[in-house]
Amino acid sequence: MAKPEAWRRSASSYPISMVIPPRYQDLDPLNHINNVAMAAIFETARVHFHHLFGRHPADQGVRWMVAAVDLNYVEEAHFPYDIKICSGIGRIGNSSWTLFSAAFQQGECVATCDTVMVMKGPKGARKIDTETREIMENYTAKPARMPA
Repeated sequence: MAKPEAWRRSASSYPISMVIPPRYQDLDPLNHINNVAMAAIFETARVHFHHLFGRHPADQGVRWMVAAVDLNYVEEAHFPYDIKICSGIGRIGNSSWTLFSAAFQQGECVATCDTVMVMKGPKGARKIDTETREIMENYTAKPARMPA
């Protein structure tokens, strides 16, 4: 499996981070953090990230829905070490955006996750409003200055 681009494996490329401690029950028979548990950890971080927008989608008469998730495992993750999820907006379209996230354990990237979100209204896709777009632009993931 090809590793994500180097900048995606650097915590400093993301504007937001949160620490999530793994649970003992997240282990698989090989004593790694289970793949499904890692997906749930990314989900928790995604929900917290979107709370930064300060506006609930229902207040706007819309729903934010997950359209696709691309999760790439880079290294093994182990219990009991905390998992730091770093996130930022990767792309903003007309009615959708992609959230880039990466999981770090003991300073090493163990996984990346790209989640495509879609804004839906009562009659289908809904254009991202100007205020939400401006908030998203303030939380963009960008290549960090990599050490030489």
